Amino acid sequence: MSKKDTMYESEHTKFIRELKEKTPGMEERQQAGRALLWDKAPISLDEQRRLNESRLRQQAYPYQTKL
Repeated sequence: MSKKDTMYESEHTKFIRELKEKTPGMEERQQAGRALLWDKAPISLDEQRRLNESRLRQQAYPYQTKL
């Protein structure tokens, strides 16, 4: 491979790099948003057991009417 091939940068990569340069703090806001939606605090074993015991069982085919 020549040096020219190893220096290739796709248009998408260029766009993301330029966007990050134009908007400082974007990555921090992304991480904060991820933490808000996805990162959850760990649940204790007692709390996990209580949640599992209180969960209602769903019938195999929920649209079937009982006759």
